[in-house]
Amino acid sequence: MAETRYFSITTVYMETEDEFLGQYHQHPYGEINCVIQLSPEAQLMGMSGWQGDGWTSPGPGTHHYPQVRKGALVSLFFLPAGRISYEAKPGMPQPLSI
Repeated sequence: MAETRYFSITTVYMETEDEFLGQYHQHPYGEINCVIQLSPEAQLMGMSGWQGDGWTSPGPGTHHYPQVRKGALVSLFFLPAGRISYEAKPGMPQPLSI
């Protein structure tokens, strides 16, 4: 949709006392995330490791498990053209960054 600049926008609430592991997936065109901590210790696992509040931008073709630990957070996921794939498997090589 032109109104969203051809991105799908999803808000996800995640909360756990220990660690939560979601469904493995791939981003054919990349992804832009905004992480908002609701608990001071909450963290989301990104392509560069664990992080609290802030932005991440995994590149095209990257794949991972969505993971959260130590509390609650909200993440806004912006997917170019709304594309997500569930064909990638854990252990597959990540694409080269340019």
